[in-house]
Amino acid sequence: MAQVKIYALKGMSPERMRMISDAIHGALVQALGLPESKKFQRFILMDRECFIYPADRSENYTIVELLMFEGRSAGTKKELIRLIYSRAKELAGIDPVDMEIVIIESPRANWGIRGLPGDELEVGYRVDL
Repeated sequence: MAQVKIYALKGMSPERMRMISDAIHGALVQALGLPESKKFQRFILMDRECFIYPADRSENYTIVELLMFEGRSAGTKKELIRLIYSRAKELAGIDPVDMEIVIIESPRANWGIRGLPGDELEVGYRVDL
């Protein structure tokens, strides 16, 4: 399970959002083995005065927060980060300097999904990669 928040400047086109979405989800599928159909993402598009970033970043500056079950190895998470950077560059033209990624892990018992605590839910894919 992964919930994704994507922060960027307002004014982004729906097509660009789709490219970024596809880049991130493709990386999640490849690195974590998530099902293609399990796409949980939210774009949070912010006014310029509310989205403050260093001068050496462009208007493409994007922050990606991934909230996931704990259990993946450091190597798996590093591969996920590398894949997101390469796919975002390839599909959406986002230079790596313009993207920051943070993975936030939480025990499965801290999740509520489809009426059950996450640690009681059969997800259908491995988390201990």
